Amino acid sequence: MTNEHFSQLVKQYEKLVFTICSQMVRDFQEAQNLSQETFLSAYRSIDSCPSDQYKPWLCRIASNKAKDYLKSAYARRVAIPGEETLDAIPSHASPEDLYIEGESESRAQRIVRNLQEPYQKVSVLYFLEEKSVEEIAEALKRPKKTVQTQLYRAKAMLREQLGKELSQ
Repeated sequence: MTNEHFSQLVKQYEKLVFTICSQMVRDFQEAQNLSQETFLSAYRSIDSCPSDQYKPWLCRIASNKAKDYLKSAYARRVAIPGEETLDAIPSHASPEDLYIEGESESRAQRIVRNLQEPYQKVSVLYFLEEKSVEEIAEALKRPKKTVQTQLYRAKAMLREQLGKELSQ
């Protein structure tokens, strides 16, 4: 195959190869690198592929490159304190989604901490510290039924507050 024919092949399938890599690794720069590696590998062994099978052949190379990347030590690196590991980030989440999720969590925490007593203590223990009703009743020395009632009222207050903030 001539260089000109290979260039046409690259132009024809570059978006497909990039899309495959991008969807698998969820990193724009790495997807670009993997796309280049895909075409480099394809160029080196283009003679081994029948001319009517270029598309599935390139797709296979791209997916294998992405799988190799995901298995690599770089992708599994140990996190520096304060830095999330790749496994901790959901693969479907975009940076914008992660930011919005973090903002929503901090807003919800702020609203919980600003509730009036007795609802604030119960809510902090239940929503933020994830204690059970029984644990909260024991910690606050209150009857279980009282804690349940306070949680019910706190949830209504939280719904109202969150509704107000979302409508702004």
